[in-house]
Amino acid sequence: MFGFSPPPKPRHKVFVSYHHANDQHYRDSFEELFANQHDIMRSRSVQIGDIPENMKTETIRQKIRDEYLGDSTVTVVLVGSQTWQRKHVDWEIGSSIRHTQHNPRSGLLGILLPTYAKPGPKEYDPYTIPPRLHYNIKFGFANLYDWSNNPSQVQAWIHQAFLQRDKKPPDNTLDSFANNRTGDRWYS
Repeated sequence: MFGFSPPPKPRHKVFVSYHHANDQHYRDSFEELFANQHDIMRSRSVQIGDIPENMKTETIRQKIRDEYLGDSTVTVVLVGSQTWQRKHVDWEIGSSIRHTQHNPRSGLLGILLPTYAKPGPKEYDPYTIPPRLHYNIKFGFANLYDWSNNPSQVQAWIHQAFLQRDKKPPDNTLDSFANNRTGDRWYS
């Protein structure tokens, strides 16, 4: 008898959304580990300096959607201590889960970074992660995981998000952030 090995999971085009000022190190590590060393994904991330800060809001949104999210299949949100406050993270999640004529919907998942203050093991405060991510976890469109360096595990998460993208509709009903937010939580 010959042994059977399942076919390898495909590499997905992954857009990584994160808080640029606080979590750049983790984004760089994520890409180095999973795109470069283990070759389980192709990164479609926006890098610092790719988009001028003085652009109009709608132009920034359009540029992100067309040039970075357009051909991605999964969006990974790296959730640190202040990620929920960032308007660009909100816009990126909202754009990635919207199905348009030119850009199909992406799968969505969140990964809690080691800098995220968890209330207990296997727990998180839903009001300290991006609201749009929270609602999509709540409605079964997205999942949330703890940081991992295990390529097989991360590849499985990405592939599951890809498969899930057409099984349930996402929740994209929240108003987009107009500005970055402040405070300890988005709901009190």
